[in-house]
Amino acid sequence: MHPIDPITIWGRADSSNVQAVMWGAAELGVPVNRIDTGHRFGGLDTPEYRAMNPHGRVPTMRDGDLVMWESCAILRYLASRYGDGGAFWPEGPVARARVDIWAEWAKHEGSSHFTYPIFWQCIRTPEAQRDKAQLAANIARWEETLDRIQPQIAAHGWLAGPDFTLADIVAGHYLFRWFTLDVPRRPRAVVEDWYARLTDRPAYRQHVMVSYDALRA
Repeated sequence: MHPIDPITIWGRADSSNVQAVMWGAAELGVPVNRIDTGHRFGGLDTPEYRAMNPHGRVPTMRDGDLVMWESCAILRYLASRYGDGGAFWPEGPVARARVDIWAEWAKHEGSSHFTYPIFWQCIRTPEAQRDKAQLAANIARWEETLDRIQPQIAAHGWLAGPDFTLADIVAGHYLFRWFTLDVPRRPRAVVEDWYARLTDRPAYRQHVMVSYDALRA
């Protein structure tokens, strides 16, 4: 097998979307050159960056002549190009669809019901200024998402079936922040065990279990 040439990722290590891509690349054995971009590093509004990513967000990926943005699109591309067609991102369309529906659902649920209404509310708003009733409602809505995940993992072991897949990356990268934020959480043994198994993975520890202190207001 020929060595894989490194891809380039623009984005900061404490961006959750960058973390998902970095974790996925590591699981696939794809080497990455990451360039700090966004937030305190700036660089999103330069003509050079906007030529690659007109939306001015992270991550952006370059692999040879291909430039991509959107974390889940990048993950699907990497898994299609560098995966082995096995359980992580199956070659067959039916098996792949079973993974993809959970990945797509998890991306929507995580960004809509955790990252913006809970994580950023806690990190960017001083506690005295938070709308505590709204935050409690947001947490309750996110708990409903975890309630839907729990029986799926209890029945199958992982989110999309009996094996670790791309869907576990899309959903699982939210969990480090959820379990380390200073917010009330209902006990949920199956999800907690799933999270513990993710933390056993070296790539998760390296790319997802990253301090977010620099993001605090």
